[in-house]
Amino acid sequence: MIVMKFGGTSVESAVAIERVSSIVRQRLAQKPVVVVSAMGKTTNKLLAMAAEAVAGRRDEAMRLHAELRQFHLDEATKAIDAVDLPKLDCILEEHFVELAAFLDELADLGEFPPQYVDLISSYGERLSSAIVTLAFRHLGLDAAHVDSRTVVITDRRHTQAAPLYPRTYAKLEKIVKPLAEKQVVVMGGFIASTQDGFTTTLGRGGSDFSAAIIGAGIGASEIQIWTDVDGMLTCDPRILPGGHRVKLISFGEAAELAYFGAKVLHPATVVPAIEKNIPVLILNSRNPSSEGTRIVGDRVETTNIVKSIACKKDITVVNIRSLRMLMAHGFLRRIFEAFDKYETPVDMVSTSEVSVSLTIDNTDKLEEICTELRHIAEVKVDRDQAAVCLVGDNITHTPGISARVFGALSKVNVRMISQGSSVLNMSIVVAGPDLRDAVEALHTEFFSTIDPEVFG
Repeated sequence: MIVMKFGGTSVESAVAIERVSSIVRQRLAQKPVVVVSAMGKTTNKLLAMAAEAVAGRRDEAMRLHAELRQFHLDEATKAIDAVDLPKLDCILEEHFVELAAFLDELADLGEFPPQYVDLISSYGERLSSAIVTLAFRHLGLDAAHVDSRTVVITDRRHTQAAPLYPRTYAKLEKIVKPLAEKQVVVMGGFIASTQDGFTTTLGRGGSDFSAAIIGAGIGASEIQIWTDVDGMLTCDPRILPGGHRVKLISFGEAAELAYFGAKVLHPATVVPAIEKNIPVLILNSRNPSSEGTRIVGDRVETTNIVKSIACKKDITVVNIRSLRMLMAHGFLRRIFEAFDKYETPVDMVSTSEVSVSLTIDNTDKLEEICTELRHIAEVKVDRDQAAVCLVGDNITHTPGISARVFGALSKVNVRMISQGSSVLNMSIVVAGPDLRDAVEALHTEFFSTIDPEVFG
């Protein structure tokens, strides 16, 4: 039994869904459970119409509502059998009538509470999974639809809910696993519910997470993440084209890359997979012959020091300095209490006795944080910075890597450097405009030759 997750671009149209059905058909012997994202940019459109309703522009919200309904009708009509058109009409009517009612409620509220964010956002995956199920049947697959909200159970932290694993796994074992023995099960990613039935979501990009949770719950032999790229690359193609495909990588390395900007994988995806030791494959629905990237639990031996270079743009560096704290205890505690108070995650940290530099990518509460920190220290903020992260199991075992990094970056000003506690990564911060030059220099330094067993 396997889990196959298909992203929004993989199910964005009737043509794309037909392509997906062909991929699934080739793996019927492995008893696939299919997890789908919303079609195309549906989630963005849902949030846009909600924003219009909250702002009191109900006519514009309903225009977007009608436009989105028509989009789903047009693509679904091309993808399903004529005999199923009445079912399609019922599905669209049910969902879009509900959605219109929620938009009216938002217009009356004049605000967009987190529970409503989850409700509105959920319609993309609810619609896509129902439509894909009908399309699969039309294309000759014996498909069954399962609403993920009935089996993926979470806490009440709306917009980024945490799964209640024992309850979720028990439901997946009882409901999904026996059904998948007989039919192709289709489920929506990203969506879930609380124990008392309130809709929640796992955060943007959470369809990958859903696939891993479902895979762990049914004891899948592997979890396949189908996207629109050939797998993980040695560098971000949006920053520097021409990187090599990474054939094999460890869970730890993949998690570091995902956290530091590799967009092909949701960072939380690997957690249930690691616990159950289930391999994760990154594959391309538009190039299914590609072997993609295989993520495994064991350390992957290679002659290359670095597996890949990840990037994060638009980060902010906060420099905190206080001579008053020389030889005083509690400096770090007071700094991090400020970030904790305003629920702002810190990515990288570099410290000395009286100064701390750290990076964040969420600046919503930065002004409040800085006001609090200025009670104990001088604070300087540098915006438009970029983090470059070298990831690889061999980094910790290789002497002289820092010398090679700084040698390669002799023409780039490095603002900050940090080695992760996992010792799988070495990260630096450069000015935003220097990002491409930094990545190109490091890629030339560490990938002038590649291990053919690990890189393609």
